Amino acid sequence: MTSRERSGPIEPHRSGPGSSLPDPSGSDPSRPDPSRPSPSRPDPSRPIGESDALGFSTRAIRAASHAPEVNQRPSSVPIYQTATFASLDTAELALVAADPRAGYAYSRLANPTTTALGDAYAELADGEAGIALGSGMAAIHAACASVLRAGDRVVAPLAAYGSTRSQLTTYFGRFGVEIRLADMTDHVEVDAAINEAPTRLVYAETSANPTTFVTDHAAVAELAHRAGALYIVDNTFASTYVCRPLALGADLVVESATKYIGGHSDLMAGVVAGSARLIAEVRRVQVDTGATLAPIEAFLALRGMLTLAVRVDRHSANAATLAAWLARQAGVERVLYPGLPSHPQHDVVLRQFRPGVGGGMLAFEVAGGRAAGRAIIDALAVTERTASLGSVHTMVVHPPSTSQRQLSEEQLIESGIRPGLLRVSVGLEDVEDLKADFARALTAAGVGVGAVAPALTT
Repeated sequence: MTSRERSGPIEPHRSGPGSSLPDPSGSDPSRPDPSRPSPSRPDPSRPIGESDALGFSTRAIRAASHAPEVNQRPSSVPIYQTATFASLDTAELALVAADPRAGYAYSRLANPTTTALGDAYAELADGEAGIALGSGMAAIHAACASVLRAGDRVVAPLAAYGSTRSQLTTYFGRFGVEIRLADMTDHVEVDAAINEAPTRLVYAETSANPTTFVTDHAAVAELAHRAGALYIVDNTFASTYVCRPLALGADLVVESATKYIGGHSDLMAGVVAGSARLIAEVRRVQVDTGATLAPIEAFLALRGMLTLAVRVDRHSANAATLAAWLARQAGVERVLYPGLPSHPQHDVVLRQFRPGVGGGMLAFEVAGGRAAGRAIIDALAVTERTASLGSVHTMVVHPPSTSQRQLSEEQLIESGIRPGLLRVSVGLEDVEDLKADFARALTAAGVGVGAVAPALTT
């Protein structure tokens, strides 16, 4: 026996030479001739597979790496759980390494499952092209970094996700990018901010996090483009089912697919869509920074996308019911929900949101400020205390303590975030259970409710 055991292919059993019929000689072919080795068994007089071209380990690696050819389209996008792809020759490898559109070489550059997610998002968002990245913040960074250079100027919202504001002012500011904050719902202020100095980028959120203030994309896009600036929109709060910013004039649209697209709090991903030219630049940033999305995460996001419409319809119906109920409760000073006629930008909502769908996000302010708001959250039993959104679970946070914790008290007030503001991502539970949960919490916090809610049953 050699030091490296080899094995050859096992030949199929035959009843006779070249035939599956019984041997006409009448001999029993199932019994080997003792005078010579059976052709279907290795010769015991020599080491196994000694004459084979490849060793066992080599053959095992090659055999276990060959995917079967599939002529039928799978109903679900397969998970290409691989870091590398083998090319036919050096010319092909050079081609796909230089241009992921030509094929696949390395999953940091491109992967079929993540490509499928980017393409699917582009189709839903009315984009020429799309790309999927490792998180929503990675998507925001790549979108902004793809168009900004040192010395450029950005007009961004006062009321925005805290990490976005921090990334713009701190990260990009460190590299010489000037950030001018403005109230994106005040078009006179936005126009003045854009034209104070040459502006490269105007950045906005469809519904501001956490206030739900809604940006009029058509109006702001016109102001940006008139000044020669690009317009990028974070559409996470609304989702592409509710609002399509590209159709309203945006140049790039970004979403955290962790939220409504995924919808189940079990993945992290970000997506960007826009023109093929701009997405090519976003892809350069993604590749250079390694903001890669894992194939399994892309698969989960694609699976979530299948039910996006039905889920967001239910999110919206529950949110509308809960918002209207909260607005009637003693101690609740203001409810901000795009679907309510009382929302400050309800006229914009009617123009740019899907009819009858206000989204799943609401905010409300309670008497008693920060202490009362936190007491309400601590008293909730059904609702999750979670700093995220867009999931099947209803989630509540106190933004001054979480998503906007980087801001000073002065900056919070400037952004429209009062001390008693609570942000609610309304889930898919039975809405009567949610109303009862908030009724108990309001009472327990001493805020005051018109009627005592029934006891929670489990």
